Amino acid sequence: MLDREGYRPNVGIILANSRNEVFWGKRIREHSWQFPQGGIKKGETPEEAMYRELHEEVGLLPDHVRILGRTRDWLRYEVPKQWVRREWRGTYRGQKQIWFLLRLVGRDSDVSLRASEHPEFDAWRWHDYWIPLESVIEFKRNVYELALTELARYLFAHAAERTPRRAQADRTES
Repeated sequence: MLDREGYRPNVGIILANSRNEVFWGKRIREHSWQFPQGGIKKGETPEEAMYRELHEEVGLLPDHVRILGRTRDWLRYEVPKQWVRREWRGTYRGQKQIWFLLRLVGRDSDVSLRASEHPEFDAWRWHDYWIPLESVIEFKRNVYELALTELARYLFAHAAERTPRRAQADRTES
């Protein structure tokens, strides 16, 4: 399901633990890491899609998390042409996402990467909130920065904690 501009509606999930570290998943049989994310099915709300994807990719149920916030608007990224399936070329541009920030209220042992028949991740770890910006695939980096920046206010009380490390470094060096 694509919108008129060629973007697939999608949700992104930033899952934080009690130490404000975020869930970082390694894509199955790849060397790339990312936040959980997935498409919104026809008739689904972004929140319904988020809970479905959370269970499919991470094995968590609504009782395991609390929603802290979500992005106000869609955040878009374009997928490089070489990554687009041949049959979608010319119509598919990328993803438009609503991002959710969740607090894990369950335990680490509640995470199950094998909750669905088609797992997305084969490993996971907790990371400092801003670290994903340093290692996410380039074409998703801007959307990650926008989502993390917009949602940081729900976790951090001090302005310095809400600013990506790159911006902090730029300010201290000048």
